[in-house]
Amino acid sequence: MDKIELEVTKREVLGKKVRFLRRQGITPVHLFGHGIESMALQCDTVKLKHVLTEAGETRVISLKLDDEKRSRSILVREVQVDSLKNMLLHVDFYQVKKTEQVKVEIPVILVGKAPALELRTNMLMQELHALTVECLPAKIPASVELDISSLTEAEQTVRVKDIELETGVTVLNDPELVVVKIGSRPAEVVAEQEVAEEAVVAPEAAPSPEKQAPKKE
Repeated sequence: MDKIELEVTKREVLGKKVRFLRRQGITPVHLFGHGIESMALQCDTVKLKHVLTEAGETRVISLKLDDEKRSRSILVREVQVDSLKNMLLHVDFYQVKKTEQVKVEIPVILVGKAPALELRTNMLMQELHALTVECLPAKIPASVELDISSLTEAEQTVRVKDIELETGVTVLNDPELVVVKIGSRPAEVVAEQEVAEEAVVAPEAAPSPEKQAPKKE
């Protein structure tokens, strides 16, 4: 897996004045971590967006600060966005140590096909979309793939305790929490779907040519 790198510089502009940085294509960022002094930093917005897309909140980023010879290992902690203006406002980074365990949330991705869904009366319900785990930075999973092909009937569930991860990765969620289950659709919803499908399969027949009214000259 390729290393993700990001270059930043120290930031002198603070408070409300940072809006002028954003207009110049620069995003204010903040770096903090256990045992280090927090720092106000800034970086190119276009490059930062690319890194955020690639790293998410689970991949370690190699941070190059000004003239420091050694890069810092960091994780994304918080991203602030103005959704109305589609503008990146601020990013918080957390510096990690290779020997220090960290807590992160990793997404749960469903794979496979549940045989139970062959019945229109059944539906798939994902109740937990991310797991909170604790591990060393090098062991952070990008995601958890959950195979649902074992779900063959209604009311079957997969709980947190049923998920196995790599040795050294500890799940912190309640083991009894339901991650995914096969639920039952209300009878009226199933009936509506059947009616809609029948209407598509057998549309109202068009009148035959001999039954059509003659055209007026």
